[in-house]
Amino acid sequence: MHFLKYKLKDMETLEIIERLPLSQQMLIVERIIHSIRHQEQSSMEAAAERLYADYMNDKNLTAFTQLDCENFYETR
Repeated sequence: MHFLKYKLKDMETLEIIERLPLSQQMLIVERIIHSIRHQEQSSMEAAAERLYADYMNDKNLTAFTQLDCENFYETR
């Protein structure tokens, strides 16, 4: 029932948005995309902060970074 409640509200919201002029619909879309990107960035930053101590203290996690400055040659 909880899902149905949100689905009905989502449909009502969608109907309201569809009645708006196209320029206002586009503004809403842009703001939603910006919000999603911000949430994704914040999530990645939080994950990096949680893992920072592990990478600083466990050399097995950073063993291959020694190769970062070496040239890469693709073989076929």
